[in-house]
Amino acid sequence: MPNDPAHTPVIIGVGQINDRPDDPKDGLDPIGLMAAALQRADKDAGGGWIDKANSLAVVCPISHPHLNPVVDAVAEALGIAPEHRVQTPMPMGDSPIKLLNEAANAIGAGEIEVAAVVGAEALRTAAQLAALAKGGSASDHNRMRSRKNRSAPGYHAQYGLVAPVDIYPLYENATRAAWGQSLAEGQAESGAIWSLFSKVAAHSDGAWIKAEKSPGEICEASMDNRPIAFPYTKFMVANSSVNQGAGFIVTSLELARENGVAEDRIIYIGNGAAAHEDDDILLRDRYDYSAGMEVSLTETLRLNQMEVGDIDFAELYSCFPCVPKMARRVIGWPKDREATLFGGLTFGGGPIGNYMSHAVVALAEKLRREGTSGLLFANGGYATHNHTIVLSNQPVAGAIFPRSFDYQAQADAKREPAPVVDEAHEGEGTVESYTMFYNRDGSPRDGVVAARNGQGARFLAKVAGDNEAMIAFLTNGASEPVGTKGLGERGEDGLLYWRAA
Repeated sequence: MPNDPAHTPVIIGVGQINDRPDDPKDGLDPIGLMAAALQRADKDAGGGWIDKANSLAVVCPISHPHLNPVVDAVAEALGIAPEHRVQTPMPMGDSPIKLLNEAANAIGAGEIEVAAVVGAEALRTAAQLAALAKGGSASDHNRMRSRKNRSAPGYHAQYGLVAPVDIYPLYENATRAAWGQSLAEGQAESGAIWSLFSKVAAHSDGAWIKAEKSPGEICEASMDNRPIAFPYTKFMVANSSVNQGAGFIVTSLELARENGVAEDRIIYIGNGAAAHEDDDILLRDRYDYSAGMEVSLTETLRLNQMEVGDIDFAELYSCFPCVPKMARRVIGWPKDREATLFGGLTFGGGPIGNYMSHAVVALAEKLRREGTSGLLFANGGYATHNHTIVLSNQPVAGAIFPRSFDYQAQADAKREPAPVVDEAHEGEGTVESYTMFYNRDGSPRDGVVAARNGQGARFLAKVAGDNEAMIAFLTNGASEPVGTKGLGERGEDGLLYWRAA
């Protein structure tokens, strides 16, 4: 049975902000950005809704860490005192969709009446302030890598697998091989999708980079588009050097109507589904498929009694090309059809865990103008956390609230057993996936191979930066490295190094 209006959750207001101060000392911190985004969402909803909010949910920021936790400070900045307050433990990319789903369930259960959901990052300003204080600068990826190295030393870090940009290429190269694509074909697909993203961003309110890029400009390394981690260039990875905030207001259909929100401004929330991979990337069953992603996407369509043909618009999370490429294959979304409403994490902007709040804003605004339904797929961690939901400008036939979004059991049932990790292995192995890391001048720094030994155990091996023959084999596209054999030999530093068999 459909929900009655008192328990039908809807979005009534959306807002976002970019902060580009001439002087970083004048920049807003995450609290200021969040407050500004919700004030815009309140105005979008007709005003007075923030004062009614009895729930405030915040995506954890990583910029200005001394401010955390920020949820109480955001409430204070808005002059409200909601009884229900939550801040996500970490800034995962699925956080906004998880918080949206939780707010919808709470309204459906009659536990709250008005929910405000928001997040923001001010990494660009934070980096500029740090540079002023200490001299020099560092890329956002390097800052994230340093942060992770401090918190998670060990086997992964010894071989360079620390930040997301180090790890997602394992999925990129494994999926390309599994799909039977050459390197050129895989890059062409990434370039085509990312070029569409850039075109959307160029016309998107709130996007950080408004510059259309051709597929060639995205894929080809240049002075402005240096290689980061094979096969990704700068224009293929999430741009976290932004100051962005976005949020939205959720209430019941009944309360929206009672307070005069026009019917053509109301966005109905469908049911969502979440499923995850193991937090340890070495304990994944494979790198060419994600059961959590598949279940999250397919169960969301099933719950809402929809097929992909019912979806007018989609936001397929785009921290790195492998994610939307995998997701579009699950649901059958064509590569020449826009897979973003906001512009993707390269061009729209990549505010760590809050990108999908911008996608919610963009989809709500789109549905007020055209179409009927849109799908939002979020991914967080290292291809770890998957959460999908549907929004529509019409009541969603299959949606029931409250309803659990936990589909972990279904994902676990689809998985193969994870391999044993053999850190002590030396000798022959078969390449499961790989990547190369690059210096800022574009020269190879070193690389990593994830391989399986004869017993099926997984192990890591470095690719030395001066091993020109191996680097060429892995990166020139003449043949497919995945599935080839090689040898892991222990170096003087105690690490395993990969060479041809």
